[in-house]
Amino acid sequence: MSKPANKKPERTLVLCVDRDDDLGVKAGVKTPVLGREENLNAAISLALREPEEADANAMFEAVRIYDRLKKEAKEKQYQIATITGSELGGVGADRKVVSELTDVLENFLAGDVILVTDGFADEAVLPLIQSRVPVTSVRRIVIKHSESIEETAALFSRYLRMLVENPRYSRISLGLPGILMIILGLLWLYNLLFYAWIAFLVIVGGFFLVRGFGLDRAVSSFYRWVREYSPPPLPTQIATFSVITGALLIGIGCYQAGALVAPTLQPFPTDFSQWLALFPRLAGQFISQSITLIIIGVCVILAGRVSHFFFERDPRFWRTIVIMVTCAWSQQIFYQASQILIKPDLAQILQWELVAATIIGILLTVAAFLVTTLLQRRYVKFFMEKEEGTEETEEV
Repeated sequence: MSKPANKKPERTLVLCVDRDDDLGVKAGVKTPVLGREENLNAAISLALREPEEADANAMFEAVRIYDRLKKEAKEKQYQIATITGSELGGVGADRKVVSELTDVLENFLAGDVILVTDGFADEAVLPLIQSRVPVTSVRRIVIKHSESIEETAALFSRYLRMLVENPRYSRISLGLPGILMIILGLLWLYNLLFYAWIAFLVIVGGFFLVRGFGLDRAVSSFYRWVREYSPPPLPTQIATFSVITGALLIGIGCYQAGALVAPTLQPFPTDFSQWLALFPRLAGQFISQSITLIIIGVCVILAGRVSHFFFERDPRFWRTIVIMVTCAWSQQIFYQASQILIKPDLAQILQWELVAATIIGILLTVAAFLVTTLLQRRYVKFFMEKEEGTEETEEV
């Protein structure tokens, strides 16, 4: 039986994978690389930058496999591509490999893949590729090295130079042994060599602790943040300082009141009825001793907000002033209320002082509201300029 004439030809992708992105880092080639000429040029560029690079040889092998398949089976469709991961490795490298493979498959919808890699590290992506397209063959390129002593010595010296000159490896290969030698030398100088094992364990354990929890990276990030830190605008600095200062005053007021009230709890009451009897007097003493600093602290915070709103030309400047005036006078109201709690026998006399303080507070609030309303109408243009500028910025 003859095959249907409209059957689509098989499509095979010869895929070269460079998981550590040597192609991008060393040769500066953008990936994915699709097409024979593009892959050949990229491989030549990488080989010229570093002739000993295994990934360049893998790309040449991928081109050779592609040419051979094109000659052997002309009725099939073939394409060659190179995808890369990341030099950092890990999850980021795998995600980049998957992303570039998706881009390649969008341009060439392959039915199967011939995978070409330069070693076992790149073959770790085999499950990722198989989850998207079948892999019918894997070709791993192993560079043949000469067994002569000269080439072995050259290869050894290259890796030794990398351990010495590359900061990523020199910290471990030179830094840690250097610290151990210095410590052992000092112990020998002071005849304390019997502490050598303790020093060794402490230094190595500290190194493992720092590297394991990433403390070195945290310190480096903090140093970079301090070096690049840019202070906020002056209004924000004033508001932040006022919040810190106000919170400190409130805390000191509460601590001072607690320290003065605590001696009155001797002997410490154990019965709930005793607590009920002592609570009004304790609350009165606490309010009486702490209310001044608490109100000052709140007013300092509000004053910082007032200055911030003024510099920002925010209309909330006016109502915050009213709130600050009301809060300042509330000190008298709380103080008179605390005196009634402390001296309940004089409540008939003290209650009129509380009423007077409350009435005065209401009048001050009304007066502050009226004054700020008049000033707001007079200086309305000052705040409208900020609002108009903000609207123009949002429109742009």
